[in-house]
Amino acid sequence: MALTLNAANILDTIEMIEKYRLDIRTVTMGISLLDCARPTMAETARAVHDKVVGQAKDLVSTCEAISSELGVPIVNKRISVTPVSLVTAAAEGDPVEVARALDAAAKEVGVNFIGGYSALVEKGATTSERRLIRSLPTALSETDVVCGSVNVASSRAGINMDAARAMGEVVKEAAALTADDSAIACAKLVVFANAVGDNPFMAGAFHGVEEPDCVVSVGVSGPGVVDRALGSLEGASLDQVAEEIKKAAFKITRTGQLVGNMAAERLGVPFGIVDLSLAPTAEVGDSVAQILEHMGLDQVGTHGTTAALALLNDAVKKGGMMACSRVGGLSGSFIPVSEDRGMIDAVRAGTLRIEKLEAMTSICSVGLDMIAIPGDTTAETIAAIIADESAIGMMNHKTTAVRVIPVPGTEPGDDVNFGGLLGHAPVIDVNQVAATEFIHRGGFIPAPVHGFRN
Repeated sequence: MALTLNAANILDTIEMIEKYRLDIRTVTMGISLLDCARPTMAETARAVHDKVVGQAKDLVSTCEAISSELGVPIVNKRISVTPVSLVTAAAEGDPVEVARALDAAAKEVGVNFIGGYSALVEKGATTSERRLIRSLPTALSETDVVCGSVNVASSRAGINMDAARAMGEVVKEAAALTADDSAIACAKLVVFANAVGDNPFMAGAFHGVEEPDCVVSVGVSGPGVVDRALGSLEGASLDQVAEEIKKAAFKITRTGQLVGNMAAERLGVPFGIVDLSLAPTAEVGDSVAQILEHMGLDQVGTHGTTAALALLNDAVKKGGMMACSRVGGLSGSFIPVSEDRGMIDAVRAGTLRIEKLEAMTSICSVGLDMIAIPGDTTAETIAAIIADESAIGMMNHKTTAVRVIPVPGTEPGDDVNFGGLLGHAPVIDVNQVAATEFIHRGGFIPAPVHGFRN
């Protein structure tokens, strides 16, 4: 009997890989750079480059070997580092030097992205953090694979509205500097509330100060596998749908844990977490939106979408946590517009608008993700979007984020191609009624009373 069950599991896994697009979205190595701080930015940059190259030199080859042995695609190999604003706090000079060093090191070891050009300012900003925030447009426009993030809010501290306003201006400047390349710098920048330090997904990954010197974490994918689980459930009740999703999430997470353990052992570093987020791509059959539609929605964005997403997100978490004791990161369902064929179709049809996406972010992982907006959207409107998402995260004790891309010269309905995994997206309409005075008030939105949990 045991042999029969094992054979069935093996065949089921092979089918998930070949037919239903099971893959490991990313193996991410987190590296502490705290010991790279030097008196000058040039010295710090050299130390950062050498540390990243020395620690990650075998990451790509190890992942490729594991992928070949198991027959499981590992789509991305990535690195996250200590928030650079901490590493450069005592150094004189321009932190963009460190961004260039990170870019060079990432290319040398062959990873797809490196994240951590970041600052955590939910309760206030140091001189180093303000300097890094001002440098973000230049750093992200002059590098290819460096990603940045800024945490502007938390459930414990509230919302730093001065930081939200500054990030609206940063997004606009980053878009202008890469106007000839679909404002690609904005696709590498995330503004967070309740950011976590063990997130393996870009563009928001950074290596938290609570983490060890080096760690390997895994981000799984698998929308196609979950969608397959619903294919034979026509007429089933929603609780039966939830059970099937849990079973699929269990299998996906087990595969992720296996890959993570193998990579950690071979690289000689601790295994961190499995982030069991469902991460879609623009390929047919790899869509979170399609899962929701197979539950019975005519198109994602219609009434019932938020409820369906709640079912999906909860079932994925429950199934994954039964499979692995080291679940972390964001873990849920991503709804990036540019990376999900079903989301793209719904935006084009007018069924899915930014207001509905915002409602869905109260349920899903992260928030407004990879959304192209009109190029004339003001910095204050972007800051207001950031504030709204931060409020959702703050009040619900969850991570939320904004990655919007105001592509210069575009209007609602235009299509923007970001290339590669980032996909393409129709430009979505944004409410044109201003919130300028609200944003320019600055200060803090206090944390809710239930944010104090000691």
